[in-house]
Amino acid sequence: MDEKHVIWSDINLNLDDWRDDILSDHPGASEDELYCIMSETNTEYLNDERSNLNIQLSKSILVFADLGLWNGRKTGYKVIESGNIKDCFNSTCDNNEWYVDDKGDLRCTAIHHDGTNHYLYRVVRDNVLYDDFQDLLDLIYDGKATEKDVIACTERLGDKIGAVYGWTLPPVEAKQVSRQKEHER
Repeated sequence: MDEKHVIWSDINLNLDDWRDDILSDHPGASEDELYCIMSETNTEYLNDERSNLNIQLSKSILVFADLGLWNGRKTGYKVIESGNIKDCFNSTCDNNEWYVDDKGDLRCTAIHHDGTNHYLYRVVRDNVLYDDFQDLLDLIYDGKATEKDVIACTERLGDKIGAVYGWTLPPVEAKQVSRQKEHER
């Protein structure tokens, strides 16, 4: 991957990176207290990011899941009906990192006791018919969804997120645009 724009992470938090700032406000804090303050402050930053990304879209957000489970890797999906980008930033996993990748897609790496989950978040296109969306969900469920299927029904979220943070993202690839137009016919 050429570049990723990290929005929020609690993976590999390093107390040494936080120590001086925390000690300036909490002199004499123990190591345990420093760690707690770091964790609590970082969690507050996640709430800030949810506020920053309170962006209401006109359609639902589809989450593509590659799950690391105790019995192996599984694929799946979830629909975020609210269509609000802030609702992508919720997890029951132990550690998470949300970022926009080099293709402009919002992704999450989520670590838990059984393994690591990988999520891709994309918004359903405005022109997608209900039946076409249901067909995509069936393909995902059956493990047969292709990149072409995904691009035909959904679009990346990175452009909306990048506008908030001032990130320059690569344009949508020409083959993606041609697939979109092919689907719209």
